[in-house]
Amino acid sequence: MSVEEPIKDQDVSMNDIEANDQIVEDQPINEEEEEEEEELDTEKIKLLPGSTEDGTSASFQITEEDHTLGNALRYIIMKNPEVEFCGYSIPHPSESKLHIRIQTYGSITAVEALHKGLDDLSDFCTHIEEKFTEKINQGGFSTEEE
Repeated sequence: MSVEEPIKDQDVSMNDIEANDQIVEDQPINEEEEEEEEELDTEKIKLLPGSTEDGTSASFQITEEDHTLGNALRYIIMKNPEVEFCGYSIPHPSESKLHIRIQTYGSITAVEALHKGLDDLSDFCTHIEEKFTEKINQGGFSTEEE
C-alpha cells in the first residue's frame, strides 16, 4: 500500500496553466487580436487548491460574477459528454466571486472543459444576439394594445 503525497494548496492564475495548447508561430496576429489580447484580465479566473494531479478534476474561482454566469456556464459545461460533474457556488453573498468545480472522465482536463464551456457559451450568446438583431431589423412588431 503506497501513500500519496498531499497536493500543495496554491492559487494559480489561468495564465500559469498550460492546457496542451499549441502555439502556431507561422500565423500573423492582426492588430485587433493583439489589442484584444492585451486587454484580457489575467486575474479573472484562478485555479483553486484541490485539483487532481492528472487534471481531470479542478475548482476555479471567477471574480466579479454571480449566478447569471454560474448557472449558464454549468449548464453548457454539463452538455459536454466528456464531463462527469460540474457544479458552482457563490461562497458568500457579499463577495462577487463564483466557484465552479469540474470533473471529467479523463479524456480531457478540467481546464480544457472550462475553455470549451466558455467558448460554447460565447458562441451561443453570439447566435442569440444575431437572431435577435435580425428580427428587430425586420420590424413588423405589434403590441397587445393594438
